[in-house]
Amino acid sequence: MFKYDKKLPYPVDIKKKDLKMAKYILTQFGGSNGELGAALRYFSQKFSMPTEEGKALLNDIATEELGHNEMICTMVNQLVSGASLKELENAGLASQYTEHGYGIYPTDSNGVPFTVSYFASVGDPIANLVEDMAAEQKAKVTYEHLIDLASDEDVIQPLLFLRQREIVHFNRFKELYEKYLSQGY
Repeated sequence: MFKYDKKLPYPVDIKKKDLKMAKYILTQFGGSNGELGAALRYFSQKFSMPTEEGKALLNDIATEELGHNEMICTMVNQLVSGASLKELENAGLASQYTEHGYGIYPTDSNGVPFTVSYFASVGDPIANLVEDMAAEQKAKVTYEHLIDLASDEDVIQPLLFLRQREIVHFNRFKELYEKYLSQGY
């Protein structure tokens, strides 16, 4: 079912180390409004969609979210590349290093590990789509906050791309939600 093209959905080429920004961006991997939660949410919910169109939409967006996870992890990796232990400590990443070395682990920017309690799959297509729209809106706002914190165009441009994809996903979920409402689901 999957075809991996071995390229990111949008190019990431960050040249300047910025450990604080890496810490902030990490939340979009393992935080409550991040890409990992989105991918798992949509994969889980697709099974309760009453139409093939709904199943396909959730599956397609879930798959795209996996690509967004890869972008986020690439950004974090590039932002910490070559960092010393002292730099990690100064950026508040010593706990991350203690547990995971230079590896990337799904946490929010405070170091709280990812949990599936960040999302629901209740078996009702309307309830799930309302949650999906809210999730996309919250992710969009998180990207806006990250963009506000960023000063490097090499960081800002991928964040803008990811923010725009949240808008597209919100609109696609809204279209399906309205269709299902009109059909009495």
